[in-house]
Amino acid sequence: MQITDLVAQLVLQIGIILFAVRLFGFLAKKAGIPSVLGELSAGVLIGPFALGGITLPGFPNGIFPISEVSGLAVSVELYSFATVASVVLLFVSGLETDLRLFLRYSLKGGLIGIIGAVLAFAAGTLCAAILLKSSILDPYCMFFGVIAMTSSVGISARILSERNKMDSPEGVTIISAGVFEDVLWIILLAVVIGIFSATSGGSAFIPSISEILIMAGRIFGIWLGATTILLLCSKFLASFLKLFKNSIEFSVLALGIAFILAGLLEKQDLALIIGAYIAGLSLSKTDIAAVIQERIHSLYIFFVPMFFAIMGMMVNVREIITPPVLIFGSLFMVVIVFAKMIGNGAMAMISGFNRLGALRIGAGMIPRGEGSLITCGIGLAAGVISNQHFSAAVFMIFLSIIACPPILALMLKLPGRGTKKPEIDDDSISENWIFGTKEIADLVMSNILEELRNEGFYVQTMSKDKGFAQARKDDIALFITEKNKLITITTSKTDMPFVKNEIYEVILELSNSIEKLKTSADPAKMKKDLLDTKARTTKDILALINHGSFILKLKGATKEEIITELVDSLDAQGKLLDRDLVLADVFEREKAMSTGMEHSIALPHAKTDGIAETTVAIGISKEGINFDSMDGQLSRVFVLIVSPKTDCGLYVQFLAAVGSIFRDEALREAVINASSEHEAVELLTKKKG
Repeated sequence: MQITDLVAQLVLQIGIILFAVRLFGFLAKKAGIPSVLGELSAGVLIGPFALGGITLPGFPNGIFPISEVSGLAVSVELYSFATVASVVLLFVSGLETDLRLFLRYSLKGGLIGIIGAVLAFAAGTLCAAILLKSSILDPYCMFFGVIAMTSSVGISARILSERNKMDSPEGVTIISAGVFEDVLWIILLAVVIGIFSATSGGSAFIPSISEILIMAGRIFGIWLGATTILLLCSKFLASFLKLFKNSIEFSVLALGIAFILAGLLEKQDLALIIGAYIAGLSLSKTDIAAVIQERIHSLYIFFVPMFFAIMGMMVNVREIITPPVLIFGSLFMVVIVFAKMIGNGAMAMISGFNRLGALRIGAGMIPRGEGSLITCGIGLAAGVISNQHFSAAVFMIFLSIIACPPILALMLKLPGRGTKKPEIDDDSISENWIFGTKEIADLVMSNILEELRNEGFYVQTMSKDKGFAQARKDDIALFITEKNKLITITTSKTDMPFVKNEIYEVILELSNSIEKLKTSADPAKMKKDLLDTKARTTKDILALINHGSFILKLKGATKEEIITELVDSLDAQGKLLDRDLVLADVFEREKAMSTGMEHSIALPHAKTDGIAETTVAIGISKEGINFDSMDGQLSRVFVLIVSPKTDCGLYVQFLAAVGSIFRDEALREAVINASSEHEAVELLTKKKG
């Protein structure tokens, strides 16, 4: 095949994978399960063992044919993309490691993580040795121990975050233990790969314990040396990157460092991902870590789902449903779960947690995820495990991803403290500021972040959880959350005075700006220019008008009665989440300034959390009522539009469009005198649609 044909096929494959992972990831989230499961499923479905292997015109072996060169199910080119994705994934994982949290819970988390990982490694190795009828010193069996030992704390973190348990003793310990597990996993992965390489790809010769220890010592020394050097040089490294000024440029170069270190350590018989993780870890304690993570987020969401999909593509669907694979994968899963629950749970109880806390920690360490998948991919590529056992391992990962969320969620719902004694607070402290409305809180939040940037802080606004930001400058770290009207800032006690002064200055400046706005702009005068016959009116905008929300004869005689009648008409159709909240928000907007316009038109409206999507109700009062219109005339046409605060869609566009339509006197009179709701809607939607 010519190189142009190879490139064309690769480009086509990448495009298909991108659409598949986005669709299946979205569906997984809708179903309340981690998106990684959807991305894996997408890969299995479009892979060479399923739809990807179907013969199509121009593709005699399918769009994703089984590779005859790589020894894998996918092509060398496609697997290269997966390898690059694994480097990006582990670099970001290193960046996300909170060293301060890591050190604070290093004793508890270290004991829990290490004991749980060691027990899982031993159980996984022993289980594989029994099922495969081999020795526990066989690298093949030890590799299954490595697959067994690493947990996907990202899945657990999502559940903890959703239930506001991330900063609980159990939540922090799960994350901390996961860090230690990752470190031990990386070391043992390198050791097992090194042993396998030294024994010529798994020959009959099995090394002695002394030979294993010598290899382990060498690999551990390289890992420890590289980690120590980069951690000691982290500030110098960050200073060097800052020379490039532009945050996008130094973020890309930081990723470049990860690739360089990954390649160098691969040459020393350590996996690529080890170098990537060390690079991320070394930068995690610098003030540019959050910014780097934010700037490379687009690369992350491009590459990482592709990695999971390509791993899924290497799963032979036919092999999964065979008894040997089902039995192997299921037994392996059961053994690992018991090993993790016993190992992590027992150490948690020794470390000061009660039974409930130990169960929560044990459940939080169950899921396998990206670490296990990366291990499987490396093992398959290196020839350490067979395609059949790769499928069995991925099947086990599927089961753990499905099982963990409901188990951990159930444990977190159980009432009671998870520790034997109340936790002693650390040096951090939180302060809350409550504002009148969410809009004011949004404005204050935006100005705080801008002021912090002006003072040399590196601010990260991209976050998995909406309304969260962090700002770092040298040793100062601020964690800022916004929820409805509340802004909370967490930092060390010594830095809180600075935060209070910053908030004071921001609010004072905003107050002065608002006073100047009042004198420089007159909303009442601006209101006269809102009804313009040239406003854009399209079918999409007018589609908000429907027969069910049209009332030809309103009964209300006052502004309050008219608004209530329109809101109740929407509520009767089941379009509101909270009728009272919608009504209160519309009245609040009306209180700020009347929505009575000119030409007998009134446009009451509001953004509210009491509705899921933008909705319209229109009513007619032929006699007219006093709606405090700006021309002093009675209002006869009332158009209510309510929209969600976070996703307002065509909210303002509709306001402009409907005002333009009703300014046409002939049309307005025709609608007012329409004989039916159907006729009125037809007049409106055909005017400029």
